[in-house]
Amino acid sequence: MKILKKYTLGLLAALMMWTVGCAGPEARVEGAHPEWMYNTVVYEMNVRQQSAEGTFAAAEKRLPFLKELGVDIIWLMPIHPIGEKGRKGSLGSYYAIRNYREVNPEFGTMADFERFLESAHKQGFRVILDYVANHTSPDAAWVSEKPAEWYYRDSLGEPMVQYDWTDISKLNYETPEVHDAMIEVLKFWIGKGVDGFRCDVAGEVPDKYWNRAFKEVRAINPEVYCLAEGEGVHFHENGFDATYSWELLHLMEDVARGKKNGGEIRQWIERFTKEYPRSAFRLMFTSNHDENSWSGSEFERMGKAAETMAALTYVLPQGQPLIYTGQEVGMDHRFLFFDKDPWTDWTENGFTAFYRRMNALRHAHPALAAGERGGEAHFMVGTVPEVLVFTREVEGDRVLSIFNLSENRQSVIPTREIEGRWTDSRDGSTVEIKAGEEFTLEGWQYGILTRK
Repeated sequence: MKILKKYTLGLLAALMMWTVGCAGPEARVEGAHPEWMYNTVVYEMNVRQQSAEGTFAAAEKRLPFLKELGVDIIWLMPIHPIGEKGRKGSLGSYYAIRNYREVNPEFGTMADFERFLESAHKQGFRVILDYVANHTSPDAAWVSEKPAEWYYRDSLGEPMVQYDWTDISKLNYETPEVHDAMIEVLKFWIGKGVDGFRCDVAGEVPDKYWNRAFKEVRAINPEVYCLAEGEGVHFHENGFDATYSWELLHLMEDVARGKKNGGEIRQWIERFTKEYPRSAFRLMFTSNHDENSWSGSEFERMGKAAETMAALTYVLPQGQPLIYTGQEVGMDHRFLFFDKDPWTDWTENGFTAFYRRMNALRHAHPALAAGERGGEAHFMVGTVPEVLVFTREVEGDRVLSIFNLSENRQSVIPTREIEGRWTDSRDGSTVEIKAGEEFTLEGWQYGILTRK
């Protein structure tokens, strides 16, 4: 971190303050999640687009690289056969599922999937599936085989769609048999050895379903990981380990565009850590399949701030970082959603080094753990809104994050709480910080310093 020194001791007295970290609505709960989850990094794999072949076999070949990169959890976008009725594009949406217990022949056979899963487990990964509980395709067998009340239907008796999702039919969870059938789907894949589920549009499915489903699934495997595509404390009350941080993503985009300042990100952190239990994991990201295809790459949405915002997702309290297919090589491309559009240039570059370094940082520092195991954020006051300075600490492991969340040069006057010798996580060099000794950050510059 480039530091421009200037002594300003006259201002120090007004700045010798440090905020107290904000605890959530529950006391610290040890072991709220299985031990393996706390320092994990999630990688969302788009099987269709991650290779020219777009198969499980091709995906398996990428596992050694992802292991070396520091990925822990591989989330596979839906792997099931796609409906043909109302299909969008040439291949259709992964989320218009025709049969929950089969695999999409586009990707290979069930045996191919099982080989991928076995290989992933041998290399130390956990594998989670995208679970679409809200709807099926319009030509799923259940539409004709099951009683009419399994689906919401219009006045003509036809299964209903939602929004502009004209390639789906919405399941009716007022019918108890739907609960039973969908729980059996979860159990089927747990029986195959998968380690959890990312649950699509989780808020469209009743809370009582999730509550029952996870109790039954964890009776089989207590270490199952469950991620909700949704925000809200109630998801955690119903058994989800993690929830999306959509609001943070949009805040980061607005800050990157100059529409808001970094102070609003701090306000979001302080608000959510009061509202959510300390044990709640919050999935944090700068891209995913929805954002990439419909809103653009992180470079389109965040410009020069893309790396800075990605780094932020690794250090915020309770956060669990996500990498989407292609981010590990700085891919600036929008994947087509309904058609084949593969990325084939996996040449390592500066972004690969960035994610490798950030993943290693997360694994090495308990202070950065998700949920109640990680340190709370203690913010330094006296900075301009564009600058975010905070520490997180657990049992002597301390991480100091300093972010300029603007395109303009900003000055920082440290308080005594952060003075001393630190190690720069970027290159291992020693950084000396003295209270009252001003330093300057260039636009979007950040530093993550550690001390044990």
